[in-house]
Amino acid sequence: MAVAVSYFSVAHTLAQVLVNSNAAAAHRVAPWDGRITAAFAASLIGPQSSPADRQRADTLARQALRQDPTAVVAVSTLGIDAQFRNEVAGAHRIFAYSEKLSRRDLQTQLWSIETAVSRGDIRSALHHYDVALRTKGQSWDLLFPILTSASADAKVRGPLIETLARKPLWADSFVSYVTTNRPDARTTSALFLELRRAGVSVPVNAHAVAIDALLEDNLPEEAWRHYATIHRDADRRRSRDPRFGGAGDRATPFDWVPVTEGGVSTSIQRGERDGFFDFAAPASTGGPMLQQVQMLPPGTYRLTGHSSGIEQASASLPYWRLLCRSDGRELARVPMPNSAQLGGNFSGDMAVPEGCPVQVLEFVARASDAVTGLNGQLDRVQLGPAP
Repeated sequence: MAVAVSYFSVAHTLAQVLVNSNAAAAHRVAPWDGRITAAFAASLIGPQSSPADRQRADTLARQALRQDPTAVVAVSTLGIDAQFRNEVAGAHRIFAYSEKLSRRDLQTQLWSIETAVSRGDIRSALHHYDVALRTKGQSWDLLFPILTSASADAKVRGPLIETLARKPLWADSFVSYVTTNRPDARTTSALFLELRRAGVSVPVNAHAVAIDALLEDNLPEEAWRHYATIHRDADRRRSRDPRFGGAGDRATPFDWVPVTEGGVSTSIQRGERDGFFDFAAPASTGGPMLQQVQMLPPGTYRLTGHSSGIEQASASLPYWRLLCRSDGRELARVPMPNSAQLGGNFSGDMAVPEGCPVQVLEFVARASDAVTGLNGQLDRVQLGPAP
């Protein structure tokens, strides 16, 4: 008796190890186990299954249910084969029973999703998506891409927003997935803004990705509308964040973006309220150090600010320039004085012509002959309409 018990115990353990990789071998080791028999039956059906395979799968599924009436995989296998034979009513009955046994069976939920979609019942389909996604694992990998693609349809996106607003456990992970695997730029922007309006928390990084995507797709007006929606005080006639208070860890192109290329060291240091931009460029190194995309209407604007630590020969002083984003042409330039002059204050006018709706404001280093190179800080910068 002890030997028999030991044999069955070892066989059961071995079969449990084998079942996910080789259900047929697991069934040979433990043919009495209903769940393993059900897994073997399920492994026999697929798009290329022969009639003989499907018949054997049905036989094994029924055997599995005699061995274990709760083997839900066996029930869903019978349902799939019934659907394949176009026995629609029978498939409905079988899958209804399967869902009563367990709402966690992925195959049952997939069938329910497909059935709901076929009859145009979006809310029912999303209900079954919700049920299926409550268990992570395979369902997230399988269903997130489908749901992301479907969100491009406004008829789907509305009910999807309602589902996510109920804060299911997969909501944050889905938003993260869309951020990394975004659909088209307009869909991504619409999804994140509608989620925000519905009270769903959308990370700053997600909004930044959407805005970047809109600008990359040459949709600047839509990019600005997205930015202005999440920054109610934004004014397209003025640059933003004059005292470097910070836009968060993930800046958008409409925020101050430090540039670190060619050995240049730049960073925005933030305090409790205000901050400052710190920069250092090695000798003989020049190029942009700080950027911010603008949407200034045609007109004349004044750049003002305050610096500290800048001490260079006049030919090596940094400067500000305004570029047309579409073709890179320089629209205006404002030279910087040394910080010891005018108490560190600087100012200058910039003109925006017709035909250039998107501009880039840049702070640029010139190559310096000083051994220590160029370094300093900016604690205030504002570009706005000239008085």
